[in-house]
Amino acid sequence: MRTHRLGKTGLYVSELCLGTMTYGGKGFWEVIGKLGIDAVAGQLRTALDAGVNFLDTADVYHEGESERLVGEALRRLGVRRSDLVIATKVRGRVGKGVNDAGLSRGHILDAIDQSLGRLGLDHVDLYQIHGVDPATPLEETVHALADVVKAGKARYVGFCNLPAWMAMKALAIADRAGLPRFVSAQVYYTIASRDIERELVPLCKDEGLGILPWSPLAGGLLSGKYAAGERGPDGARRTAFDFPPVDKPRAFACVDAMRPSAAAHGVSVAQIALAYLLQKPQVASVIIGARTDEQLVDNLAAAKVRLAADEVAALDAVSALPPEYPAWMVERQSSDRYLEGMDRA
Repeated sequence: MRTHRLGKTGLYVSELCLGTMTYGGKGFWEVIGKLGIDAVAGQLRTALDAGVNFLDTADVYHEGESERLVGEALRRLGVRRSDLVIATKVRGRVGKGVNDAGLSRGHILDAIDQSLGRLGLDHVDLYQIHGVDPATPLEETVHALADVVKAGKARYVGFCNLPAWMAMKALAIADRAGLPRFVSAQVYYTIASRDIERELVPLCKDEGLGILPWSPLAGGLLSGKYAAGERGPDGARRTAFDFPPVDKPRAFACVDAMRPSAAAHGVSVAQIALAYLLQKPQVASVIIGARTDEQLVDNLAAAKVRLAADEVAALDAVSALPPEYPAWMVERQSSDRYLEGMDRA
């Protein structure tokens, strides 16, 4: 499996990252997955043997159980810490108290200690804010994250689910104060949901951030197992939990367009959907998650699929974003300023 630098850092991550949202079985998250320690250890072994070195979890997954299971499984397997890149997140509600959520200084400093305790580690490689906290000034959050890095509890920081303007503001705050800046953007990105290409992808390209797509199969909708107008397989994740939001007619058009490539390569539709993202230049690692060993093995095999230029062009065409201002005006006004061989923004 290939590796890529995480943004502009010197840290290399595998092109597929093992997501852990199916590990646990507590509270709301049970509908997504409820794998126990034996299954978790098995998945980690399978992923590591395939060349994965990157794991992503969060304090909010299964009320902290996901982090605990990851830590226990890694100890059971005896994996050398330096062979792993481990990421977790802070923002979600982890208790009933008024301050048991968000991105305040107090919550961040408490949350990192709690995450490290559950993982059984003295540091994580990537600490990510899990979304927006409208109650906390960005300056407070950026400075708190810097203190986490200074204390040696995280090596790098990243963000998830921020609008481009807010991510850029946070980068500017960090640059102005000489603090650690975001190195990655974990965002919802699929062949059927290319919204981030309007603002976030250009930002990441310009600022040198690595993109980490989450839910690259749109909660399973792009696996090829669903058909338009039908409920979906019993027990499937998307059947039980219809998330994340997606334009379903658009998604099914993408699935139909991927089927010829899947047949030509002798692989699943899911592997084509993953391979499409893997060939996006700003993508550092695609986060995959699985409820079964069969799903995991199939997803891991996507790393071996290479789509030809004409296949990518066909998939680009069927999944193209509709024109939206100011993008169409930027394109129109820039058309006479691009030189031959010059990358378009």
